[in-house]
Amino acid sequence: MVDGADGRPVEELVVNLGPSHPSTHGVCRVIAHLDGEVVVKAETVIGYLHRGIEKIAENRTYRQVVPLTDRLDYVGSMYANWAYCRAVERLADIRLPERAEYLRVIVCELQRIASHMMALGSSAADTGAFTMFVYAFEERERIVELFESLCGARLTYSYVRPGGVAFDLPDGWVETCRAFLKAHVKGLAEMDRLFFGNVIARGRLQGAGALSAADAVAFGASGPTARASGVDWDLRRDDAYSVYPRFDFEVPLGANGDAFDRARCRLFEAYESVRIIEQALDQVEPGPIVTPGLPRLLAPRAGDAYDHIESARGSLGVYVVSDGSPRPYRLKFRSPAFCNLQLLSHLAPGHTLSDLIVILGSLDPVFGEVDR
Repeated sequence: MVDGADGRPVEELVVNLGPSHPSTHGVCRVIAHLDGEVVVKAETVIGYLHRGIEKIAENRTYRQVVPLTDRLDYVGSMYANWAYCRAVERLADIRLPERAEYLRVIVCELQRIASHMMALGSSAADTGAFTMFVYAFEERERIVELFESLCGARLTYSYVRPGGVAFDLPDGWVETCRAFLKAHVKGLAEMDRLFFGNVIARGRLQGAGALSAADAVAFGASGPTARASGVDWDLRRDDAYSVYPRFDFEVPLGANGDAFDRARCRLFEAYESVRIIEQALDQVEPGPIVTPGLPRLLAPRAGDAYDHIESARGSLGVYVVSDGSPRPYRLKFRSPAFCNLQLLSHLAPGHTLSDLIVILGSLDPVFGEVDR
């Protein structure tokens, strides 16, 4: 027996969600303690997708680790490729050709849009808006087709490599990309009206899991989850890397920090990604895509390095330690999905069981990155 909302003793009901719930990208279990239909406590149980990637990396060469990073955030694997490669390049003092930097920005901003479309579609499905799910996945599919024509893969790309990228843009790719960007802006406006202007969607999302800016910072949240609460922090602008200082773009912020603001921040970020890609396509010049003279077997100096980038889920960091051999001595990832997921236990109490699903989906967790 526990104390109910009115102070009277009530019998607590414990419900297991998962360990394979459809509102998550991967496998998660949530133990929900209920007073009637109201959540009293929510415990997140993780580890179902743990594969020991950081330990496996110690027995791979630096180049062989890249495919492992694809299996972290498999909804946005370009980002894990890039974050890992930047840490290795910092450790090995590798300077990249300018064209490679531009190609990385282009594919990763496309990846951000694809990831946000999946998040928006899933959030819509959680509220019963299946039509929005179809619209969002249609937009994502166009990007997956661009990636397939670029590197032959639709999910695990291994496109960003230490010293550059794997392939140059094929003939006609830039024109296809520009056509997509033009159509995508119209698609975003249509989805904004269809979903965020819908009274049912607003009723389900507004007020659900409201997160204050102070709590977002205290929990180490980042990305759209933190920016929806008004935390004005984006590594692309505030700790600029690669060629991002050359682009003009805004950082969308929310005001209430609820599930509605988190979803809409992702929509607005897709607009800004379109602006960045268009500028990158205008600025990119012909040239090499890989650092000339780089040995196939990298053996960075003994020491350590840390680098981080702004992924679709937030601040994605990589810490790598070298003992001078061709294999990493130690590798550690700072996962934004892991940090954001811990908010669920803080946000869920006081909401109904159906709202718990909406809140979990609004945090946009990917468990390949959470568990590693």
